[in-house]
Amino acid sequence: MEILNRKAKFDYFIEEEIEAGIVLTGTEIKSIRAGKCNIKDCYGIVKNGEVFLLNMYIAPYEEGNIFNHSETRSRKLLLHKKEIKKISQAINEQGLTIVPLKGYFKDNKFKILLGICKGKKNYDKRETIKERDIKRDVLKNIKNYK
Repeated sequence: MEILNRKAKFDYFIEEEIEAGIVLTGTEIKSIRAGKCNIKDCYGIVKNGEVFLLNMYIAPYEEGNIFNHSETRSRKLLLHKKEIKKISQAINEQGLTIVPLKGYFKDNKFKILLGICKGKKNYDKRETIKERDIKRDVLKNIKNYK
C-alpha cells in the first residue's frame, strides 16, 4: 500500500530524498491502512528543531469513537538531529521546500519519503511536458515498428 504525490515531480526539482517516520494516533493508522489518506497538498516545516508535516489529510476512521483525530492536523516527523539540521540549512540558505513524495509501510511502520525540493517555473513545467511527449512518441513508434 503506497500513497503517492504525483504532482511533486511535475511541480518541483527534487534535490534530495530523506525517509522519515511519522507520529500518528490510534485511529489514523487504521485509516491509512484502509487507503483513506492524501499527501497531495501537504508540505513540511522546521519549528523549534523539529520537523512537522502540515495539511496531510487522513480521513476519520468510520469505526472510531469520540476520540477520532482531526483530518489535517500537523504531524511530527521522526528524523535524526543531523538530518533536521541539514534540512533546516537547505531551507534557510537555498530557499528549498520540504515536500512529501511517497507514504508507505516498511516493517509494519508507516514511513514518509520527503523530498527537499526547489520549485519549478512555468517554462520548466512546459519543458517537462515536452520531454514526456517526446518519450511517449518514441515508445509508440518503437512499438509500431516491431
